[in-house]
Amino acid sequence: MSAGMSINDYYRGKGVLLTGGSGFMGKVLVEKLLYSVPDIGNIYILMRPKRGKSVNQRIEELQRLPLFDRIRNERPLAFKKIKVLQGDVLFENFGLSDMDIEKLSEEISLVFHFAATLRLEAPLKDNVNMNTCGTQRTLNVAKRLKNVEVFVHLSTAFCYPDYKVLEEKIHPPTVLPSDIMRLIEWLDDKQLALLTPSLLGAHPNCYTYSKRLAESIVANAFETMPVVIARPSIVCPALSEPLPGWVDNLNGPVGLMLGAGKGAIRSMLCDGSLFAQVIPVDTAINAIIAIGMIEGLRTEKPDVIPIYNINTGHQKPTTWGDVLKIGKDYGRKYPLAWPLWYPNGDITTNYALHEFKRIFYHLLPAYCIDFLLLITGQKRFMLRVQERISQGLQVLQYFTMRPWTFPCPNFDAIESKLHGDDKTTFSTDLSNVEKKEYIQNCVEGGRLYCLKEDPAKIHLNKMYQNFLYVLDWIVKILFSLLILSFLAKWFEPVKDVLSFGEPVVKHVPFLGPAVFDK
Repeated sequence: MSAGMSINDYYRGKGVLLTGGSGFMGKVLVEKLLYSVPDIGNIYILMRPKRGKSVNQRIEELQRLPLFDRIRNERPLAFKKIKVLQGDVLFENFGLSDMDIEKLSEEISLVFHFAATLRLEAPLKDNVNMNTCGTQRTLNVAKRLKNVEVFVHLSTAFCYPDYKVLEEKIHPPTVLPSDIMRLIEWLDDKQLALLTPSLLGAHPNCYTYSKRLAESIVANAFETMPVVIARPSIVCPALSEPLPGWVDNLNGPVGLMLGAGKGAIRSMLCDGSLFAQVIPVDTAINAIIAIGMIEGLRTEKPDVIPIYNINTGHQKPTTWGDVLKIGKDYGRKYPLAWPLWYPNGDITTNYALHEFKRIFYHLLPAYCIDFLLLITGQKRFMLRVQERISQGLQVLQYFTMRPWTFPCPNFDAIESKLHGDDKTTFSTDLSNVEKKEYIQNCVEGGRLYCLKEDPAKIHLNKMYQNFLYVLDWIVKILFSLLILSFLAKWFEPVKDVLSFGEPVVKHVPFLGPAVFDK
């Protein structure tokens, strides 16, 4: 690497091609490049029309997000560097013409492949088509770009669940990716559904499986292309840039905390003693930008493909129990608007207890609410919501019920390879970060950017939460009395014991009539 070269010096005038630019990490990458690498060339974002909106309309909407506030206020001309390409990784050559690719070939120096489906519960065909075949199609395009210095493939740190220690190296897939790609072409959805469990093996879902196959494809291209793999762990809201707590989805821990704050999630399988392997999105993007320069400046081809486990869990060890407790305490102090019930969820490692709570705290209330909506002529929705929550929890619980170990010497060495202000501007060290403040910012980010709630109305939220607190206790007491009344009817010793308290017991709802019925 050139001694003393800054990230801005390296990227000066260089064109970038980005797939997945409308996704969570993609948007943060675009913003960070525009703001902190002012001399960068054009950023070409692959985008498809969606929900009746053209790619130009979508890019305009994207630029109006709070995420880009500092660009609009300080460097509005930087938006001119965003060039949108109408295309899709689901199509060969992205659906672009040969002329389009030839033009890109003259300008593109770096390719960041972020496009992926993050629906962990999605079927095999959807995941493989987007994550695996999409990676192959992107590599095919990149091979036609004659000036590419580095191809950065965004993977996941969880793509090898059959290994206890997930090192910064490639492990072979159980089958050839080409065979699976042909399989999804030949077989229909029902046939694939039957085969999926045997294909997945140790993988908890089709997402991690398809990303593992994609890594194998990228590794195969290493002989002829300058490729590198970046593996972030669970990506969470921004630490500081462009806004503290910035997030645009409810995936991962933030969704859990907000779902619990809304009273919709009351129980979850999670080992609170395990360390949370997470990374703020802006820290992950800092690392990826730096990786682009570090690998792009290599003068000698390495013996093996460079891989970076992008994770900060070892820098600031924090257990899942700490994360959820801090989020829970903050949520009670500054409650969300109109929760379904008093937010009092908890985690457990006991499958039977979790299932009991899921039935009584998730499903039964959902049936009751939908029944009330039915008799009042309203549209039912609560059971569908709980089914989606159950699916999400089932997927996420795999990652919160087992320990994960990610040695990441390549990632840890990034800052030592940066110079001057880049060590601060593109920091990857979170050892001095205050975790309580960060988790609280995550909750606030979810409130502002996902739920679109007004923080000025928190005092009203507190009043409603106090009402739910009282109502929650009333329901618990009445339910306990109902259960006790059944025991008194069924078991004579219970009735005999309770009868000693006749002056009080006879006036207690449910219990009195059960104990002293004639």
